[in-house]
Amino acid sequence: MAFELAVPRATKPSAETTITIRRYATWNNDTVPIPTPAEPRRSFDGAAEIYHGVRPGYPPSMFDELFRLLPNNPAILEVGPGTGQATRDLLSRGANVFAVEIGPAMAAKLREVLPSPALTVMVGDFEEFDVGEHSFDAVFSATAYHWISQKAQVDRPADVLKPGGMVAIVDVNQVSSPEDKGFFTAAQPIYERYGEGHTGPPAPERNAVDPPMHHVLHGDRRFSDVELRTYDWDQTYSAADYRKLMLSYSSTQMMTPLARRGLLDDMENFVRQQFGDQVTRPIVVTLTTARLS
Repeated sequence: MAFELAVPRATKPSAETTITIRRYATWNNDTVPIPTPAEPRRSFDGAAEIYHGVRPGYPPSMFDELFRLLPNNPAILEVGPGTGQATRDLLSRGANVFAVEIGPAMAAKLREVLPSPALTVMVGDFEEFDVGEHSFDAVFSATAYHWISQKAQVDRPADVLKPGGMVAIVDVNQVSSPEDKGFFTAAQPIYERYGEGHTGPPAPERNAVDPPMHHVLHGDRRFSDVELRTYDWDQTYSAADYRKLMLSYSSTQMMTPLARRGLLDDMENFVRQQFGDQVTRPIVVTLTTARLS
């Protein structure tokens, strides 16, 4: 698998916080839940510590440009903050952040690492959670908005934004680039061996990245001033860290324990032995923005 793909969303849960009992598997210190196929977006919650330790942040220049479009000390509704990879930058630039996170463990980790009076963290489903109407200067989401249904991606911001408020959606796009030194092509047989080979269109070239949200917003008359900004943001990992990164993906967590361990073991050994203990993911981060008319 060359990059993590969005999977069909699960049936929406209640907006109220729920407690879910899950089975866990442990091998080689890879401890994650064994979720049912119906809840892929919830699979991250069993790997909150791993997710926090290995998932990268985002380009500082992206936040600089975003905040030039916002009022001072903006009220931001953040969708799917995870453990705060982007939340930290929002807070450091003076935002008051109301974060809606579907995973209780992820939300708890976020509260732990970013204790701030300017941050409110609530556990719930953004599509159903009551956050009031026309209360926010911006709806922001980083690498999480693909879990939201297309209708809610535009209907919910239209309900909760102030007039002239902004939608700001960040996507991490793996691209086809020589910076990976051929790793992702060479690694495909390993993914395929465990039923995790890449499907769908190939990774785009750097200058051809065009995230779906860009088209969604262009197609909705309620929004104007739709803009797309791009940032090169390649990430390099050791074999051990790349294993952790893979473990933080929903697709890996959804595998059976035996297959997951085999994939992670084989990939870690492959990076060490064939690529000098180093792999680079060529990344273009995109920021798609639009204003509520």
